[in-house]
Amino acid sequence: MTKKKKPVENSQQTASQIADLMLDKKALDIQILDVRGLTTLTDFFVICTSESQPQSRAICNHLEDEMLKEGIKPWHREGFEKLDWVLVDFVNIVAQIFSRESREYYDFERLWGDAKITKVIDKDTDDK
Repeated sequence: MTKKKKPVENSQQTASQIADLMLDKKALDIQILDVRGLTTLTDFFVICTSESQPQSRAICNHLEDEMLKEGIKPWHREGFEKLDWVLVDFVNIVAQIFSRESREYYDFERLWGDAKITKVIDKDTDDK
């Protein structure tokens, strides 16, 4: 009998967990934008860059599958048809997976320039 994991209750911890799940699928340039106090839309945006449509699909599916194991179901998903900019809305955290071109074009970090931005480093490749 497997033990069900307890849901993560803290938005900041959940945002970090989502960033780690993105790393699992080799996402690039992962950043956590803390927008608490700037908007009522969400608490955090977790954004990353994907190098291909299959990678975007894999990242999205991995996020949804692993968060469901934690008892956290996405409220909404957009962009999965084209995989150029995929948004997975977990209410307090919105994960966004961009193609390289879309990330550069929309310059999401500039749009939320007042947010506290944390860059996520892959500890496995950081030493190399």
